[in-house]
Amino acid sequence: MKSSRSVRRIAAVHDLSGVGRVSLTVVIPILSTMGFDVCPLPTAILSNHTQYENFTFLDLTDEMPAIIDHWEKLGVDFEAIYTGYLGSPRQIRIVADFIERFRTPDTLVVVDPMLGDNGRLYNKITDEMVSEMRTLAARADVLTPNLTELFALLNEPFRSECTGDELKAAITELTNSGPDTVIITGVPVQGKPNLTSVIARSRTDGRTWKVTCPYLPAHYPGTGDAFTSVITGSLLQGDSLPIALDRAAQFILQGIRATFGYQTDNREGILLERVLQNLSLPIQSATYELV
Repeated sequence: MKSSRSVRRIAAVHDLSGVGRVSLTVVIPILSTMGFDVCPLPTAILSNHTQYENFTFLDLTDEMPAIIDHWEKLGVDFEAIYTGYLGSPRQIRIVADFIERFRTPDTLVVVDPMLGDNGRLYNKITDEMVSEMRTLAARADVLTPNLTELFALLNEPFRSECTGDELKAAITELTNSGPDTVIITGVPVQGKPNLTSVIARSRTDGRTWKVTCPYLPAHYPGTGDAFTSVITGSLLQGDSLPIALDRAAQFILQGIRATFGYQTDNREGILLERVLQNLSLPIQSATYELV
């Protein structure tokens, strides 16, 4: 049964970094701006994110089940459960159990399977974690891997270049394993290095969508968290999948453009504060295409 609350509630399972706009410091302001009550289930607390040379780290794995148990005693429910980086096989199993305990027929489960990028798994991502993530991914309604994570979840060698048909076949295979909707981020546009794209397929809908946008030569941590946060909020607001893709891609581009002209430390992430208000505006022009 759907909640009668005036503000819908999202459980956000991410880490918390004191410095650097990533994870919860991105997820909470974006989804709050979009009108949702964000309830964090923190996996760890860091002084700053891990792309800095040094950082402090407090592992909250042992605390997570206690928080979940207490939420259950309080009778808390969620319209969505949204997970990001998980640091161990045990954390992935805890989150899978959390989803099973709190999920209802109306709950949207969004999994960002943060395993790697640029053809490589992240440091400390083990084969066991990849295997556990496949199990968690199968529980998702919406899955948002990048190209590296797509092939890791399929247990296939990474391919930096794929034809459109090959990519559609890979996405279809992944949706058939459990998640209804798979959104692939950071897909190169062949022959056009100044462009990048996002491709998504819904098994229920049966169609594949693509959004293409300019590629700017700068790396900002947290853009993936921001992208999936906008996707989550947009779908909960009732947007179609292609409109959600457009909103998320345009928001990230706005954030990068708002930041690119400044001589800031890229590790701090995009200047989120400059573009948050754009989330309240209607989409100006849709660029999605059916592929």
